[in-house]
This record gives sequence, C-alpha cells and structure tokens, in this order.
Amino acid sequence: MAKIQMSTPLVEMDGDEMTRIIWQMIKDDLICPYVDLKSEYYDLGLQNRNDTDDQVTIDSAEATKRLGVAVKCATITPNAARVEEYGLKQMWKSPNGTIRAMLDGTVFRAPITVRGIEPCVRNWVKPITLARHAYGDVYKNAEMVVPGPGKVELVYTAADGTQERELVHEFDGPGVVQGMHNLDASIESFARSCFSYALDVRQDLWFATKDTISKRYDHRFKDIFQEIFDAEYAGRFEEAGIEYFYTLIDDAVARVMKAEGGFIWACKNYDGDVMSDMVSSAFGSLAMMTSVLVSPHGYYEYEAAHGTVQRHYYKHLKGQPTSTNSVATIFAWSGALRKRGEIDGLPDLVDFADRLERATLDTIEAGEMTGDLARITTLEHPTTLGTHEFILAIARRLEA
Repeated sequence: MAKIQMSTPLVEMDGDEMTRIIWQMIKDDLICPYVDLKSEYYDLGLQNRNDTDDQVTIDSAEATKRLGVAVKCATITPNAARVEEYGLKQMWKSPNGTIRAMLDGTVFRAPITVRGIEPCVRNWVKPITLARHAYGDVYKNAEMVVPGPGKVELVYTAADGTQERELVHEFDGPGVVQGMHNLDASIESFARSCFSYALDVRQDLWFATKDTISKRYDHRFKDIFQEIFDAEYAGRFEEAGIEYFYTLIDDAVARVMKAEGGFIWACKNYDGDVMSDMVSSAFGSLAMMTSVLVSPHGYYEYEAAHGTVQRHYYKHLKGQPTSTNSVATIFAWSGALRKRGEIDGLPDLVDFADRLERATLDTIEAGEMTGDLARITTLEHPTTLGTHEFILAIARRLEA
C-alpha cells in the first residue's frame, strides 16, 4: 500500500530518557509504515543541548516559525543533580520555556478520555481544558543567592536614564531572591487566544490569578483580560450563549472540584503547569493529556505534557521490563500530523491522524493497557502490556 505523502515537513524535536525510547517506537511502528514522514529533526536531548550551548533549542523554535507545525518529545530541565549526572556546562533553562517565549501564544491542555478510565473526581463528567499562558513569569526569571545582610531593590531605568526603585527586602542574613517579568503584548495574545478558543468550542471561560496579593503583577493580567473582553468579545460570547468570568485562583480550585467539567480554565504560566498536572492525573494519568501551543502568529507546537519518565528509563537501561504509557506522545504526533494535513490540504493525512487516535483508544477499551491504567481501570480483567507491547497492540488495530 502506498504511503501517505506530505508536502511540507514538520519540525521534530527529540527528547530525553524513556520518552526518547518511546518516540522512536512510535515512529517505527505507528507512523513510518503508513506515512512518508517529512520532518526537520532537532535533537533536544540534554547532552546535545549542552554540546551546542542550547543553540539547538533556539534553532528548533526558529524552524517552527518557518514551517508552522512542530511535535516535541519530553525533555529534561536540569537541576543540580542532573548537572552532575550529565557533566553539564551549566544548569540550562527549560527548553519548553525557551521555545514558548520565542513562539508566544497559549498552551491548551485537555485530558484524553476513554471508556474504563474514570475521573477520581466523581462529578467530572466532561473534560476540563487548561489554557496556560506560555510566556514569562518564573520560566524567564532572574534569581540570586543573597550571601548576607543587605538591600535588594527592583530598579527600572527608562530610555532617558531616569529611574524608579522598589524595595524588595532588607536582608539581615543570607537568603534568596528572584525577579519575574511579563509583557502586555504577550498577555493580550494570551487573552485573545483564550477568548477565540472558547468561541470555537462554545465553552465557558474561567480566568484566575492572585490579584489580591499581587496587586500590580497579577492585577495587570486581570485588567487586560477584562478590557479585551469588554471591547472585542462580550457581544460574541452573549450570542454564543457562553460566559467569561474572573475569580481568584484559590476560589477557582474550589469551584473546579465541584464542577462537572466542560469548560476552559485559563491560568498564568506556573499555575497552568501545576493545575494541568492535577487535572490530568485526576482524569486518569499524566500520560493521558493532549498539549498544544497555539501562537497568534499561526504556529503550532504539539507535545506530551508529562516528564521523561526517569525511573522507567533506568529500569530500561538495566534490561528490566517497563510498562510506560505512550498515549500522550502518540497524540502529540497525531495532533501535529493532523494540523499539517489541515494546513496543507491533505485529507488523507488528517484521516490517518484520526485513525491513529481511534486505534489507541480502542486498544485501551479492549482491556489492553499499560500498568498505570491497569491499576485504575473499571474494566474487568485488564491485560497489562509492556511499553513496546502496548505500541504493537495499537499497530495491529491500526493495520486492521
């Protein structure tokens, strides 16, 4: 059977540890037998990022701007232990943070629902979509260890040389300090992406920050959202029969736990990172969530929202069996291929992405799944498959 042809490459960002192993399995068993895959390959494995002084991360983001669609494997953001383990030159920044800062936009994350995997929160009967701002805050911070007594200030120097100062803290001993920033333009893009997405899917939009404590930083987000909504979207929301409202992040958490789902929850960068993990885990597994960065400039980057599954990787290196859930990584590939097909007018590629996702869900619903799902499924007598066995089970259904 002739392979499905692609007219434009997508950007392929390889990653680290167990997800890197899975990445190759997915290509070998689920994609390349059916698609004449065209991609610009970038190795974002930690060793290559270190060898290139992280230039490869920047190059991959620039390629995404040029080609429009990217798919990314999970990567390591090193801490002190990783610096020692890999012999790194420095503690490199999060590649996700670097890429998102360059592409701007919003990360939309939604749980992958499947029969037999029921949410821990009993009243969640519809998926909850997390809209996460993809620029700035702690992911683009500057930080310092304060060695002893002294004064730390925020200093703004205007173009004409005039300065404004704000005291951070008078230290009477050692401590730590960090500075964060964001941009009105990026917050505006975040707001418009959220409002447009809510209209597209006809779902209510919630937005939450902590403006009662952060009276300037977080309040700026709240004000920009409200100004754009009132000026551009209020009438359209009313026509669509959907609602936008703002609330404090702690109130939002309480509301979410009692809601039935079926809405979009917009959060700042760090809040969205944490809350998307909470929502995905409560819906079944961190490996059961889609994640796509949507840029207002028309760029799309699909990824798995979880980490590199370090513990399974060490077992793999020892030759021990693993049962690692690959669903989110499979859906990152299917999402990127579908978007590539939509942009390039390739219905066969779009149809293949749909069939790949259906084969994946059919495999789970037939009772064949990885260990994380087998432990929580409501299906009777599930079969626990190893990492590669699960992918091969999907391949058999895809072939059929």
